[in-house]
Amino acid sequence: MQEVKNKKILIVDDEPDLLLMLSDILYNDGFYNVYTAKNCSEAIKIVQKQSISLFLLDINLPDGDGFSLFEDLHKFSKSPVIFLTARGEADDRIKGLGLGADDYIAKPFLPKELILRINAVMKRVYKINVNQKTFELSGKIIDFETASIKNGNKYIQFTAKEFILLKKLWENKNRIVTNDTLCMTAWGEDYYGYENTLMVHIRRLRKKIETEPSKPKHLITVKGLGYKLVTENE
Repeated sequence: MQEVKNKKILIVDDEPDLLLMLSDILYNDGFYNVYTAKNCSEAIKIVQKQSISLFLLDINLPDGDGFSLFEDLHKFSKSPVIFLTARGEADDRIKGLGLGADDYIAKPFLPKELILRINAVMKRVYKINVNQKTFELSGKIIDFETASIKNGNKYIQFTAKEFILLKKLWENKNRIVTNDTLCMTAWGEDYYGYENTLMVHIRRLRKKIETEPSKPKHLITVKGLGYKLVTENE
């Protein structure tokens, strides 16, 4: 499962081109909650307002260094940290790990390597279950492998779009998923104009997963924002 994609990531680096490249790499892999800072002071301001789940920190910054920033950030957040180091700077890597960093990656690096390291840290730290195949809503069993729902002895198949939307909602369970995010997930970057179609698919999903579709308990509309899949009592 891709529950890691919903986590907020902060990248701190003083190179604008690298910040843009890193943001693009993460966005293209499905990380839509990415924040950037060019220096330590900007990073602290962001952390004071946002609940960041992972930090990517460059070591050389204009108003300090990544090691000092690491210690300052941990006054606000105990989230995992990956250091960005220059290739061959073994002392920096050792110092970073000694401070409690979760990983480091040497520049230059391949986009795939960055994504693999981020996913590995996220799954380890947040104990995300990547092997879950089913989940239950009010006694109904949703099966990801067969894209179907079991209600007693009756099986109902999801359409492709219904399944894509439901999976995205489940990955962000008990949290709001915006209309834009759902439309982009189902119809790609050219998703504009699909808002009404999204509503139709949501109504059809409710008929399949809800006991009373007109009074939904699980697939909730958040007016003006999007939808939320409630899988537990809140």
